[in-house]
Amino acid sequence: MPGDLRAMASCVRPGMRIALPVDYAGVSMAMTRPLIENGAGDLHLVCVPTGGLQVDQLIGAGLVAMVETSAVSLGEAGGAPRFNQAVKDGTIRLRDATCPAIHAGLMAAQKGSPFLSIRGLIGSDLLRHRDDWRVIDNPFGAGGDPVVLIPAITPDIAIFHAPLADRFGNVWIGRRRELAAMAYASALTLVTVERIVSRNLLSDETTAAGTLPALYVAEIAEAPRGAWPYGLWGEYATDTAEIMRYASAARSAEGFAAYMAAGAGVQA
Repeated sequence: MPGDLRAMASCVRPGMRIALPVDYAGVSMAMTRPLIENGAGDLHLVCVPTGGLQVDQLIGAGLVAMVETSAVSLGEAGGAPRFNQAVKDGTIRLRDATCPAIHAGLMAAQKGSPFLSIRGLIGSDLLRHRDDWRVIDNPFGAGGDPVVLIPAITPDIAIFHAPLADRFGNVWIGRRRELAAMAYASALTLVTVERIVSRNLLSDETTAAGTLPALYVAEIAEAPRGAWPYGLWGEYATDTAEIMRYASAARSAEGFAAYMAAGAGVQA
């Protein structure tokens, strides 16, 4: 079920909750400009479990109303400038979380449960800022054993990039199980890939265990080097120099606009 990037981006509508992966897990940078051109705003981004360049560019384009994340940064290039400025200016809402809390919310959705309990947040001041989290006493304990209830995170759409898919719509994600969690929890999953192969990935013992079945994938588009300037495992390394170039340009709104208008960050 191959598609094209613009058609896939048109699935995103204003106000949707969008799940995006951490920088090393297969960010679909190829979808960033189509999403900006699509223009659907007021988005609620869920970073799984942290965000980076794609999140920063969507914020810089004015499409984001809320970010739920445990961090947003550009790694070696430092802070994410458009995110940082938006937080300072109060133009986006920030739902501060932790990595385990993000994963717990997705796991709850995957299991069809309204919540999942975790302990690691006990004693954290995050609990003062998240009125959607609940602290209860362990109902199976003898008392005095608090746990935190994390509500299910149910994105409207998950978007990521992977090395390959097959013509049946199955997608190979290898060990990146967070991508599977995103797909299981989301109503729709949009995937860009380096290439589409003719063989059935689920029929091959060497790829089956790391393959996301087509049942969980709505659309696939071929986009060679679609994670660039991020790297993709087993395919190519991160272009740190390009990310640093973006970080320098995007320190101002004018620099960000010039970078995007010039087509910078788009690899031929």
